[in-house]
Amino acid sequence: MSTAPSAALSFRTAVAADVPALVALLDEAYRGDASRGGWTTEADFLAGQRTDADMVQQVVDAPDGALVVVERAGALVACCQLEHREDHVYFGMFAVRPELQGAGLGKEILAEAERRAREVWGAKEMRMTVLTVREELIAFYLRRGYRRTGELSPFFYGDPRHGIPLRDDLTLELLVKPL
Repeated sequence: MSTAPSAALSFRTAVAADVPALVALLDEAYRGDASRGGWTTEADFLAGQRTDADMVQQVVDAPDGALVVVERAGALVACCQLEHREDHVYFGMFAVRPELQGAGLGKEILAEAERRAREVWGAKEMRMTVLTVREELIAFYLRRGYRRTGELSPFFYGDPRHGIPLRDDLTLELLVKPL
């Protein structure tokens, strides 16, 4: 695992040419055997893809947001989506290469995302949805100042673009943090 300082990370806004690599990163971080190298895997309750090129391209093209590419020494190591919505920013599509997870990159990237939400859009709050079965991931966000709202929404059953559920009890919970 790498423990290079945050200065080694560079952040930029994704462009169309990044889409294939971002789709691969998102799948690698969450689905299949490769995802088991990190702690963010969803392979035990979701099969199939995490996203597809059209969905990623929509985020890249969105006028009120950005898909942030995180690189170290020119190599893609992570990404996250920031979408400005009224007084808050939605945080999604967060992925770190499995072999780099647990080295503090997630904390650094989340802090940069929150900084951008405040400085670029003047957002008062960051919001995200997390699968409720992901207790370890929810705990990560709680340690960073997010709170559970109890506001639940159903998983995207019937839409294989988000994956193929291996369970019938998947729900998403809204997490929020004042900025």
